Amino acid sequence: MTHEPSLNVDFFTRHALPAPRVTVDQARRIAAEHFRLAVRAESLGSQQDANFLLVHDDGTPAAVLKIANPVFTGTEIDAQDTAADLIADAQPGLRLATVLRDADGNRRTATVDTDAGPVTARLLHHLPGGTLSGSRHLAPRTVAAMGRIAGQVSTTLSSFRHSGLDRVLQWDPRHADRVVVKLLDHVPEADRRAAVEAATTDAWAAVLEVADRLPRQAVHLDLTDDNLVRSPHSPVPLPDGIIDFGDLTDTWAVCELAMPLSSMLHHDGMEPHHVLPAVRAFHEVRPLSADEAAALWPLVVLRTATLVVSGRHQAAVDGDNAYVNAALDREWRMFEQATAVPAAVMTNLITKTLGLPRSRTTALAPVRPLVAGVDPVGIGVLDLSVEADTMDHGAWLEETADDRLAANLLARGAAAVATRYGQARLTAAPALSAVSPATIATGIELWLDEPAVLQAPGDGEMLAAAPGHVAVTCGPHVLHLSFPDALRPAFPAATPVRAGDRLVALPAGTRVHISLQQPDAPTIPPLVRPEYAAGWLALTADPAPLIGLPAAGTTPEDDLLAAGTTPEDDLLARREATFATAQEHYYDNPPRMERGWRHHMVSAEGRSYLDMVNNVTPLGHAHPRVEQAISRQLRRLNTNSRFHYAAVVEFTERLASLLPDPLDTVFLVNSGSEAVDLAIRLAIGATGQHDVVALREAYHGWTYASDAVSTSLQDNPNALATRPAWVHTVDSPNSYRGRWRGPDAGNYAPEAVQIIDDLAASGRPAGAFLSEPYYGNAGGVALPDGYLEQVYAAVRRHGGLAIADEIQVGYGRLGTWFWGFEQQQVVPDIVCVAKAMGNGHPLGAVITTRAIADRYRDQGYFFSSTGGSPVSSAAGLTVLDTLRDEDLQGNAVRTGARLNSALQALAAHHSIIGAVHGSGLYLGLELVRDPITLEPATEETAELCDRMLDLGVIVQPTGDHLNILKIKPPLCVDTTAVDYFTHNLDRALTELGHRNNGSTSSPIRHHPDFDTVSRP
Repeated sequence: MTHEPSLNVDFFTRHALPAPRVTVDQARRIAAEHFRLAVRAESLGSQQDANFLLVHDDGTPAAVLKIANPVFTGTEIDAQDTAADLIADAQPGLRLATVLRDADGNRRTATVDTDAGPVTARLLHHLPGGTLSGSRHLAPRTVAAMGRIAGQVSTTLSSFRHSGLDRVLQWDPRHADRVVVKLLDHVPEADRRAAVEAATTDAWAAVLEVADRLPRQAVHLDLTDDNLVRSPHSPVPLPDGIIDFGDLTDTWAVCELAMPLSSMLHHDGMEPHHVLPAVRAFHEVRPLSADEAAALWPLVVLRTATLVVSGRHQAAVDGDNAYVNAALDREWRMFEQATAVPAAVMTNLITKTLGLPRSRTTALAPVRPLVAGVDPVGIGVLDLSVEADTMDHGAWLEETADDRLAANLLARGAAAVATRYGQARLTAAPALSAVSPATIATGIELWLDEPAVLQAPGDGEMLAAAPGHVAVTCGPHVLHLSFPDALRPAFPAATPVRAGDRLVALPAGTRVHISLQQPDAPTIPPLVRPEYAAGWLALTADPAPLIGLPAAGTTPEDDLLAAGTTPEDDLLARREATFATAQEHYYDNPPRMERGWRHHMVSAEGRSYLDMVNNVTPLGHAHPRVEQAISRQLRRLNTNSRFHYAAVVEFTERLASLLPDPLDTVFLVNSGSEAVDLAIRLAIGATGQHDVVALREAYHGWTYASDAVSTSLQDNPNALATRPAWVHTVDSPNSYRGRWRGPDAGNYAPEAVQIIDDLAASGRPAGAFLSEPYYGNAGGVALPDGYLEQVYAAVRRHGGLAIADEIQVGYGRLGTWFWGFEQQQVVPDIVCVAKAMGNGHPLGAVITTRAIADRYRDQGYFFSSTGGSPVSSAAGLTVLDTLRDEDLQGNAVRTGARLNSALQALAAHHSIIGAVHGSGLYLGLELVRDPITLEPATEETAELCDRMLDLGVIVQPTGDHLNILKIKPPLCVDTTAVDYFTHNLDRALTELGHRNNGSTSSPIRHHPDFDTVSRP
């Protein structure tokens, strides 16, 4: 690149740009003498300027004093201040650190003397909130906000012109190649120096291919985490302010986005794919061209390389600059992350993310089949996807599942067995992994039953030939073959080959990896991670036609990929088009779940997630005994319970036997909502009293009656204002955050009793009191001791009945007690059960006394078409058998105690944890911003759940404030899984900045490596 002479700064004409040497005392005097401010000064970090926060005696900020580097001219500084004013006017939603003005409207600037000579000093508006700098993990919406702001700035500055933009900065990527060459020797480590040099060479070459077509304009060039200020009103980092226009220049417009992207990469847990929300957000505001998309990631690499060499250089010339020295490690991490994935892969991924046109690889038509003498009709296709039947019963966790399944097909007569290109192979996924495993196939595997010869599919050249590997040109691609190292190719490298020439002879039973790659592609692994799969697959082609099988690329899913979307995107859009919006889904960008096994759920991309919320499946997902019982019964009979058959009798007998006397009569329904609805009808019918008393902040269902007694604000924000006249609520007996706390929680019961007595005195005695006996909706909070004993007695004294909603907490989940009401040492009149009863099969029940049940005859008869059907009864009976046989209630005691203890340890180290609620495997972790006021940490909890999903754990919020992690996994969860959960919860809380000050060590002992836990 050439550059015309300019009076403005030119980095290459100077040896170094050390920051002005100004002490805090000098800054205080400058503020007093030049700006008439009686303040104290606090140093702020800067690479090449000197910045100070000016503070009044009462601690309130007055302004920021910015003392420019002496090499920056007044013209350059005026350009910066004018640009800041322009953005402030054009983007009212952004806060800008513009220069303060005096009463006459003039900018408050001054020329001051320093050891380096006269420099320009300015007073800038102080923006409260702090910057995004530091190592804290950045959530997707924070990342998106950074990209959006960059787009807004780019759009605003697109027509800005000023002579002060004509400068040569070391930070301008247009000069990155020269900067790295000039400063590379300041990197002392030889391996790092070589890595920076190689990455710069490759990235610069990629940029030069499109450089002439990249638009130029005024660019802030430093919209990084250090210069984006977070909103002081947002509890999680969300930028809305911009500081420091010192790097403003005229350069490629796309650089405005490259700068924030690079700054994200040093934050905890961030890797290249995490920046894509910023790319999308920028593109929505200021669309990127295909050439800009092609240049973007190489520019990120160049930026990080520049930071590495510049940081080392600045540390050498400005050795006592704490800001510079503190940045060295994070600058290297940024470079490592920028180069962790080949730039070509990231470019393809960005292109796909933006929906820009992409070229499609056409299927090959080989002259000769790759495998001589094997009829394609005899090749069996091995499906290793998450939806394959061969993956049932946890088969995917076997170490050699691929080879075993292939051997099965060969034994059944297949001449060869091939896998599918582009498929997510579940067999590559460990059960627990904090990083998504590489599951997407970039080629195919081929198993041969008989000895065979691999031959050249067409004329070409042997590019590589070594034991266990061949690379030969194949049309526009390169064919790579990998096989056991004991086997040698027939030709040496650089040998011309003709179609049909032998490449390698293979003995029977050989496994071969086959891939087709672009000639200039980087080394492509056989399996790649789903987040990057689109980028890798764009560098490959399906080799299936080489063995006579049809290629992928002929299905509607492939058309979606070509259009820049994915089948998962389309499936979610279809769901939202036909599913009522009130039926929400977990997560903003939910993974597509297609399989479950024990305490794991598995996505279509082949990632296993630890399931910490599914109390619907107490036995674990896909339990074989339930599957077999349902399948067996479906083969025989399924009808309604008005017919006479054994299963319903056996099931209701078993269910009734689990309840204390006099609860001996069972109604079977389909769900918890129906169970509560029926229980209310039973109580009203038996008592003739139509009023019901229920707890506030509780959820009981969606039917008319169950919804009427539900007052959870998250399920119905208008719950308290829309109750029918027959529903009366009493205060939530929450001993942690309710009106009465700790030892004063005993006051809840007398207050509820008084309300019940007052209703009776008014002539409207309650027909029922309904509550969860263990407060599930509040996150597993135990009711105060004796609460139900007093309230049950009061409602019964006036002729009413006590209803226990055991839908969430019953069936052994609490560990010590099979039923929640046992903890309160009471016996209700009616018990509602569901969720756990069918291990995912729709099944609910109401258990009461014979006398209460008989009174229902006064209202008519009752039956449920599928509640208590033969299949439902078989499922329910099998669940009870398995709970007993596998001692899952005992596991809730043992594993629940281990989990509770670990959570208590975390609470001592993370200030945001206010309390650990619950018992057994029904636990709640309540997050608060203040331990005194108990201000709920709602946004922080949502952010934590998203980060945990990223780490391979499904956990969700509950409670009226959505600030409690509900922890209610399948009862089969084991100690390895709960240790994994607490380890990653500790990690996520730390990454999100919630660890107590001064505490750095982990509070609990963990498996030595939980990034990936290998299969059992």
